[in-house]
Amino acid sequence: QVQLVESGGGLVQAGGSLRLSCAASGRTFSTYAVGWFRQAPGKEREFVASIKRSAGSTDYADSVKGRFTISRDNAKNTVYLQMSSLKPEDTAVYYCAADPLVLVPTLSSQYAYWGQGTHVTVSS
Repeated sequence: QVQLVESGGGLVQAGGSLRLSCAASGRTFSTYAVGWFRQAPGKEREFVASIKRSAGSTDYADSVKGRFTISRDNAKNTVYLQMSSLKPEDTAVYYCAADPLVLVPTLSSQYAYWGQGTHVTVSS
């Protein structure tokens, strides 16, 4: 079992930056793939970024490529999402998710464990 807690959300102006953190419990977190997803009001949850276990290869949604960076510090059981050049359309609740067996990182159904979400609001 893994418990995930997101933090770092808030209100930022367009063009600004935020760093989200996803802190996990459990000694085997390094063996879990982790994804970030977001859900804007009235919209479906969508994939943002993912990072595989230990080796750390990454995937990004086209809408955030070049602006967002996902990374992990397994010693701290934490995954980060550095968000730069933020746009109003990035406004959403951001969730991190984890699972030891992820074949298709962009699919939310692949992840068994989810955090409670953190709100990001980007003003124009």
